[in-house]
Amino acid sequence: MSEMKASSLWPVTLRWSAPRTITAVVVIALLAVLPMIAGALESSYYVSFATRVLIYALAAIGLNFILGFGGMVSLGHAMYVLLGAYAVAIPASHGVTSGFAHMALAVAVCIPLAACLGAVALRTSGIAFIMITLAFAQMLFFGAVSLKDYGGDDGLTVGARSTLGGLDLSNNTTLYYVTFVTVLVALYLSWRAVLSPFGLVLRATKSNPRRATALGHPIFRYQLTAYVASAVVCAIAGVLLANLTLFASPAYGAWTLSGELIVIVILGGLGTVFGPVVGAIILLALEEALPMLIEATLPDYKSNWMLLLGLFIFFVALLLKRGVFGSLKP
Repeated sequence: MSEMKASSLWPVTLRWSAPRTITAVVVIALLAVLPMIAGALESSYYVSFATRVLIYALAAIGLNFILGFGGMVSLGHAMYVLLGAYAVAIPASHGVTSGFAHMALAVAVCIPLAACLGAVALRTSGIAFIMITLAFAQMLFFGAVSLKDYGGDDGLTVGARSTLGGLDLSNNTTLYYVTFVTVLVALYLSWRAVLSPFGLVLRATKSNPRRATALGHPIFRYQLTAYVASAVVCAIAGVLLANLTLFASPAYGAWTLSGELIVIVILGGLGTVFGPVVGAIILLALEEALPMLIEATLPDYKSNWMLLLGLFIFFVALLLKRGVFGSLKP
């Protein structure tokens, strides 16, 4: 563990001249004033889109905690996003609109579920771990489809956004800033966690689990704790997503969303604290811009925009093996 370089994280020692630090500060500053820019442009769409980007970034931060720092490749983390979304939609259908109640329910259900599923999945590793997490996610997906009283395969509409004390989440700007602050808190906690003794052991289990075990560390407990914490962050992202879309659907737990979160983490920078935010901005911005760009230039091929997106991801993986943010000097 002594060989681990602190500079591999974002940024462990805040050197203000470092490219990673400068990039992170600039991105955070732009996100902080984005609603003002959108207001000047008289377009509320950008606020809603940026909120969606931040929600995906939040879920990716949670996944990155086990994938980037713990080496656990989960292809089922979207099930916790699904869980968080239904923790809003189902109580709301019964007249419960308190955001604190929705958040508490999501966390209260997520912790024991993630602990049980993680305890099973962590008995394996590698491909087996990936397949088990995928299998659990598919089980929860079809469980949501079977909820006929709550929309089944069609999903469930949320009548109104959650009430969060004196905050009016029905206002898009308020929801944006609640999401923005939540992402900042998640970034800070993730940064502190990976610098703590817990984080050092977690990173050691990724580098050399046998050596970590030989040193006397109960790596199973560390990995399980990290897995549960990661799941809780994704569940909170699900709560915010349901409030943004006013909808909860089994599709939120599809394996494709889990795969998209993995792409975001790798695209931004695997094992960097701020990488998931950069990855979410890049991926979702490209998903939004490429169809319009192709329609404007090559309208006959507008349905093939994903080909360009795939090529972009391919070249990033080929040329920037540490991701866009991870390739910057720390």
